[in-house]
Amino acid sequence: MQEYNERLFRWVNQLSIDHGHLNPIFIGLAEYTVLLVALMCLFIWFRNRSGKNRKMIISAGLTFILAELLGKIAGAFYSNQQPFAEMSHVNLLIHKEVNNSFPSDHTIFIFSICLIFWLFHKRHIYWLIIACTVGFSRIWVGVHYPFDVLVGAVIACLTAVAVIGLPIFQRGVDTILACYEWIEQKCVRKRSK
Repeated sequence: MQEYNERLFRWVNQLSIDHGHLNPIFIGLAEYTVLLVALMCLFIWFRNRSGKNRKMIISAGLTFILAELLGKIAGAFYSNQQPFAEMSHVNLLIHKEVNNSFPSDHTIFIFSICLIFWLFHKRHIYWLIIACTVGFSRIWVGVHYPFDVLVGAVIACLTAVAVIGLPIFQRGVDTILACYEWIEQKCVRKRSK
């Protein structure tokens, strides 16, 4: 399995040498998409105050927290360092500390958010394209093996389906939203007096 993982990594990472003109795009995707998506969540929360969109943001946050916990548990059972720390001649395009790269935290985050957004708005398939592109970019820039990205995506996808599909999680989302709206109402009333 590791041999296949390394071969696939080499093939993708070689693309960053063969098609160097695309490197700025993939560096941007690998480094900054997570920040942009987090800012988008804040924008949606405060700009579009619909209950559906706020439930979507809470569901995305809950999915990320649960998926990240599952990822840390998985990382305790299996670990590997980043490809650039384990292999020679890796085209490393971004700075990254050496640690356990399994599974990819960036992939868990982006798939958690993007998959929930897609599950709430199924006609917006671009969310799935963004998630897959960011996962691919993490391999392109030399910081993750394909297996790190794949497992991160699977953990996030399974967690997203559970958060949307299991009533216990949806009751939790409803409770969090109700608490937030109650606090928001109290704060607005105090300010208007």
